[in-house]
Amino acid sequence: MAGSVFLLLLAGTLLCGLLFHTVSQNEAGDRTRTRRPNFIIILADDIGWGDLGANQQAGQRSSQTPHLDLMAQQGMRLTDFHSPASTCSPSRAALLTGRHGLRNGVTHNFAVGSVGGLPLSETTLAEILHQGGYYTAMIGKWHLGHNGPYSPTKRGFDYYLGIPYSNDMGCTDLPGYDLPSCPPCYPGPQILHNRERGQPFLLYVALAHMHVPLSPPSYAPHPSEGGVYAASLREMDGLVGAIKNASDASDKENTLIWFTGDNGPWEQKCQYAGSVGPFLGKWQTSRGGGSAKRTTWEGGHRVPTVSYWPGRVPANSTSSALLSGLDIFPTLLSLAGVNPPSDRRYDGIDATDVLLHGKETGNEFLFHPNSGAAGKYGDLQTVRLGRHKAFYITGAAEACGGSTGRQELHDPPMIFDLSGDKGEETPLDPTTEEYKEVDERVRRWREALLYDIATDQSVSTADYATDQSAAPCCDPRHTACRCHTLG
Repeated sequence: MAGSVFLLLLAGTLLCGLLFHTVSQNEAGDRTRTRRPNFIIILADDIGWGDLGANQQAGQRSSQTPHLDLMAQQGMRLTDFHSPASTCSPSRAALLTGRHGLRNGVTHNFAVGSVGGLPLSETTLAEILHQGGYYTAMIGKWHLGHNGPYSPTKRGFDYYLGIPYSNDMGCTDLPGYDLPSCPPCYPGPQILHNRERGQPFLLYVALAHMHVPLSPPSYAPHPSEGGVYAASLREMDGLVGAIKNASDASDKENTLIWFTGDNGPWEQKCQYAGSVGPFLGKWQTSRGGGSAKRTTWEGGHRVPTVSYWPGRVPANSTSSALLSGLDIFPTLLSLAGVNPPSDRRYDGIDATDVLLHGKETGNEFLFHPNSGAAGKYGDLQTVRLGRHKAFYITGAAEACGGSTGRQELHDPPMIFDLSGDKGEETPLDPTTEEYKEVDERVRRWREALLYDIATDQSVSTADYATDQSAAPCCDPRHTACRCHTLG
């Protein structure tokens, strides 16, 4: 489906869905303060930290994200927020389960012909909230399995409209798409009946932007400013603005909007990739290869993030708390007053105090797994501890121009101080006391987590086998190609 057509369907469905869910809630009057909050998670694809205008230095360049900038001004900008992984499927699986890929089994991307997906032994955020009385809907890119029981409506979502994987996979990357046009998918009876229930809702919007191929509309304003990527970024920002406006018009005092990204920009795509801002990974780029998506350099996983909830999240605030997409799961469950299953271990923290009370109590440490270019899939190859970051494995994804840096092992680890070296250019001298202290603490945390995972009885294993018969598109005989069967 063409990008602009998909966006129109998405926006129309979204606006109707929000109104259906909030009309009866607004009629509750004095009960507003006791109602459980609505949640809107907006996940951009392959977006750079520097793409957000609010993250740019004054005079750096013109902002293409006025709606997101306004949302940051009216809410909280999270400057040290990280995707759980540096590629699509592992990042999304971790967000929805609150568990690292080495626990939930998703350590690299699923393919067009994947027979499996997010292991069925895993429980998603949508499933838990649904069981807790929430109405759950998803719009956009899934990429956690599309065959049989792995689709969104089998994983806790009451409603789904979207694409099964990235927009450059399957038939979508072939010219002359010749299947009959897919009719609009309007909200079904289940959404209409829900109006009377007055349920709180979870809406998960997983955008195709800013993943290639980019297809900005011909009517995009200022076509000469920044080329195709900038026009597509403006289109994405406009969509976020439409979501925010719909929420504001219906139930803004009771709705948390959380915008973030699944990983950094795809540097290999040159002018069609976003900006990492100051997080250039210079140590790696000086040796060849890229240092964004598919790597554990900052550009691969530090993503632009904004939290917005009028009257609850302090306006015009900025937090440098160390947070991750893993933290969305426990935070939303805490705010909803719903407990996760007690038969498994989790990796995120409840960030409520950061969002609502301005505290800087983020994660004491973060682990960045490999999910792309170097090392074994899922390896916890990089550890963040406070302002320091330790690399046990370095490697590079393909850069614009085709160069690829070789994988290197580091024992003892290579450690950077991000407080004065955002570009990760010069590692600490291993003979200094600062290095020795950080090295010792990092080793303790890394060994503790690896032991915890090794003894975790709830670890899942994903099936990465492929079979062309599992591919959902390019054959009109496959009913999954018709959008009205996906919901």
